[in-house]
Amino acid sequence: MRDAFTLLRQAVDLLPEDAVAENGQTVGDVRKDIELQEWEMALAMLIEIADVHPVPVGFWEMLAEAARQMMSDRSRRWCEWRRWEVEHGTIRATLTLLGAHEGGRQGAFSGDGRLRPLWDIGNRSADGRQGLNVARLWVEFAPEFGPGETADVRLAPLQPEQWRHLRRGDVITMHEGQLAVGIAEIIEVLPPRV
Repeated sequence: MRDAFTLLRQAVDLLPEDAVAENGQTVGDVRKDIELQEWEMALAMLIEIADVHPVPVGFWEMLAEAARQMMSDRSRRWCEWRRWEVEHGTIRATLTLLGAHEGGRQGAFSGDGRLRPLWDIGNRSADGRQGLNVARLWVEFAPEFGPGETADVRLAPLQPEQWRHLRRGDVITMHEGQLAVGIAEIIEVLPPRV
């Protein structure tokens, strides 16, 4: 098994030399941090750059394993999530959770992809009844998400083919059981990149 430091070195080699993150960090900056043994910083910069530049599945696999070895659970989960997105695509949406007084959730949940709520995305069963579809949920830029809050989220459908009809501006409903607990407006539908 390759160690985390070798994985980071190999991952940076998969990026174009002129790749730059939105915050201005470059491949050269990552190489410097690796030389200085700033492993956590190198991992964070690789993630930032890859958020802008398309990378292969293997890149995310390397980063996920490096993060696991570095005991960075949230980074590991994010890299595993991004690997899934490369293979299956993703849906980004702005989600507003109903408040507890509106019949929504009673408390906050972790936003790192573990929650798998049901969604009304307009599909119907053979007999015409409402069909609900499952998708994992990642909250962007927040570790937790609670009642009455609004945030941009990423959805990873368990059956992506059933979500292909969705477009920017479509509104879908998040359910827990039969109860509606949130409303989301689609902001972007990203296809697979493999």
